[in-house]
Amino acid sequence: MSLAEKYPQEIEKVLAKYPPEHKRSAVMALLYMAQREEGYVSKKDKAEIAELLDMTTTEISAIVGFYSLYHDKKAGQYRIQVCTDIGCALRGADQYLADLCEKLDVKPGETTDDGLITIEEVKCLAACDKAPMFQVQSGQGIKYHEQMTIDTTLELIEVLRKDAKEAK
Repeated sequence: MSLAEKYPQEIEKVLAKYPPEHKRSAVMALLYMAQREEGYVSKKDKAEIAELLDMTTTEISAIVGFYSLYHDKKAGQYRIQVCTDIGCALRGADQYLADLCEKLDVKPGETTDDGLITIEEVKCLAACDKAPMFQVQSGQGIKYHEQMTIDTTLELIEVLRKDAKEAK
């Protein structure tokens, strides 16, 4: 089912906020809408958004690729996005990410065997002074976790796994 079929009123409401000659300004809201259910923006959704906004799929893909809030691949129920930009790297983020991946037996961009946790490397989450830090993206939104250690992160992951099991 297309986005226009799923969310006709919502799309109309979003597009009504912008003059017709600036409808491409609705791209962020439509991308968010597209990934709301599945956690990522599919090729089909990108093509539909491009058509709605008179943009190319390449432009839509570039926006998805630029922002850490948008995704074009399925992932675990929880995305743990570790900042490794220069400020965080100077505070040990690179080693932290390597150690975390080793403990979970994944590489950045991969999902744990239980399908719940995807570890991603991102740039600048605007909390350099609190590194190592990451954001967790899930169906419940985004939550920052700052001044983390491997032990505190593994404890958090166990809570996430427990929550996921209880939600079933």
